[in-house]
Amino acid sequence: MVSNLSSWNEPVIILCIILALAILLDLLIGDPHWLPHPVVQIGKLISLCEGKLNQGEHRLQKGCLLVAIVLLIVFFGTYLIVFLAYQWHPLAGAVVEIYFISTTIAINGLRSAALQVYIPLTTGNLDEARRKLRMIVGRDTENLSESEVVRGTVETVAENTVDGITAPLFWAVIGGAPLAMAYRAINTLDSMVGYKNDKFLQFGRASAKLDDVVNWIPARTTAFAMWVSSFFIAGSKRLHGWRITMRDAKKHPSPNSGWPEAMTAGLLGVQLGGVNFYKGERSVRARMGDPLRKLKRSDIPNAIIYMHGGWLLFSLFGLLFLFVVQTI
Repeated sequence: MVSNLSSWNEPVIILCIILALAILLDLLIGDPHWLPHPVVQIGKLISLCEGKLNQGEHRLQKGCLLVAIVLLIVFFGTYLIVFLAYQWHPLAGAVVEIYFISTTIAINGLRSAALQVYIPLTTGNLDEARRKLRMIVGRDTENLSESEVVRGTVETVAENTVDGITAPLFWAVIGGAPLAMAYRAINTLDSMVGYKNDKFLQFGRASAKLDDVVNWIPARTTAFAMWVSSFFIAGSKRLHGWRITMRDAKKHPSPNSGWPEAMTAGLLGVQLGGVNFYKGERSVRARMGDPLRKLKRSDIPNAIIYMHGGWLLFSLFGLLFLFVVQTI
């Protein structure tokens, strides 16, 4: 596995190749429908366990049991498959591991989803842009203005740069495909049961808290990587971005999502957050950034640029760290 191949006694270049090929595979093909996707199977496992456990008393303890069951199956299942592939042939093991890691990242998917909102806006088709946005956010979109559609898209790109790209790469560096898949299982658990409502408040608490823990370092490092990348991106408001992030990141209800969102808002010179509606219910999200100007459609491709800059610099930081540790 990558964790074995990249042990401190082995060349770090092997790890670079494994991760680079996993990223390249995602960039080239994304998540094609014809290819079986492990995350879909993780979702089915969570649904099965949730249906049997989320009832009666002791919901908090049962939620912890859900996390333990899912993580054990996903981690050791992935470990066994990759291990057997390596036993058959080192190249087969590398291919399997590259595929597993590629399924945990979504550079292609996040970029494509944002552009599917942006393209209708360039032709003045606001209704189509609203429809495309509805596919990637939970808020009501049917009455949104163009600037609000842009806001929803930019927020989605910023937040998902962490859990969709840099966090799984972070855990892949530490523990190869098994740990990257375990991270994706935690993230999927949070998205499926980590809600603060009557059904999941107790049952999903362990999933939500664990997701906060595993994203803590990646979220902050990603924001910093975005800031460093801004030195190579024309028009970036670098000093403003740093100030806004330090001021506003902690306002977000999530301990992690505010970091990349506040940095993106600051670098663009716009304000994110505000009033959203979910099934007609009004919700006020903490505002990130100062409204130096009104949001415009070009902020979507610009947010994508910061997304790319963020994960590229994040990956570079990780590899530099490995080189330094290996030389000690």
